[in-house]
Amino acid sequence: MNEENKKKIWKLIQKTGDELKGKLPEHPSHPKGRNPYAHIALEIKSRFGMSYSDISDDKIPELEQFIEYIRDNPR
Repeated sequence: MNEENKKKIWKLIQKTGDELKGKLPEHPSHPKGRNPYAHIALEIKSRFGMSYSDISDDKIPELEQFIEYIRDNPR
């Protein structure tokens, strides 16, 4: 992914993480609350098999759609 797209996606992750604060279900492994930014990064890595910054530019629309899905379906 080129630098411009990395910045664009990172801003989307930050914005989505901000929106998810306090909305993720509680988990016994996280007694002080879950980190929404780490949650998004883990979900991306699980879905795409790599960090968001390693995803190719041609998959950016799919990545953006997936981040929106995470926002709309916190789990």
